[in-house]
Amino acid sequence: MKRLFNRLLPKAWRSNIVTIPVIRLHGAIMAGGSQLRPALSLATTAGLIEKAFALDAPAIAISINSPGGSPVQSRLIYKRIRDLAAEKNRKVLVFVEDVAASGGYMIALAGDEIIADPSSIVGSIGVVSASFGFPELLKKIGVERRVHTAGQNKSVLDPFKPEKKEDVARLKSLQLEIHDTFIEMVKARRGAKLKDEPDLFTGLFWTGKKGLELGLVDALGDMRSVLKQRYGAKTRLKLISAQRGLLSRIGPFGSRGGAAPEMAAATVESVLGAAQERALWSRFGL
Repeated sequence: MKRLFNRLLPKAWRSNIVTIPVIRLHGAIMAGGSQLRPALSLATTAGLIEKAFALDAPAIAISINSPGGSPVQSRLIYKRIRDLAAEKNRKVLVFVEDVAASGGYMIALAGDEIIADPSSIVGSIGVVSASFGFPELLKKIGVERRVHTAGQNKSVLDPFKPEKKEDVARLKSLQLEIHDTFIEMVKARRGAKLKDEPDLFTGLFWTGKKGLELGLVDALGDMRSVLKQRYGAKTRLKLISAQRGLLSRIGPFGSRGGAAPEMAAATVESVLGAAQERALWSRFGL
């Protein structure tokens, strides 16, 4: 409506200021999260995405800085962006900061164009599952583990039991299916832009500069410079942020009692989440 109104005005009266909504998708991608340590998921990002697309603008800018995480949440975020882009007829420009790898790159595929910093990390088109094994720990500390199941495969890959070849084979088959879905998405979105690189879908990752050569990104640059170059020097960037209510601002620290158990649980969850997120970032030397 605003753009139509501007076109109807005499040229001398028209506003030269273009406002571009900006969404920041920064962090590891996983379901859940907590007040202390939020994570990227459809639940935490859907409101921001819909709010950005509700604005009358020639394009939506998305800043991505993510080492990946849940393939399900990555695809759900990607799909919500593409669905709204089609519904609202909006161009989506994705800007990669430090990392858009694995699930982070899957989300980046939602962009009509992907612009990366030359020194950023892109790619890692693969699937990884990581855990720890403690089969001898309980014996050493004198603890007996008791697991009762209905169904012979309910305790598959139990970290306190020795690893079985058939369990690993089952996990690998699941990973291959997820990997195939990821590859199909990359080919569908990047198409003929992709170069014939044998390691493209092996999980390797590259700098933004090399990613441009491989067809993983469309250009090198930063958000402010690119948007001002395309839409004019007066272009304004509007960061879309979540609106927080009074109770969420007060949080558990501001409640009058009964919050100690919840706070303790949230703290433990936050510590575990931080360790998981740290492991994701460390894969890329960050």
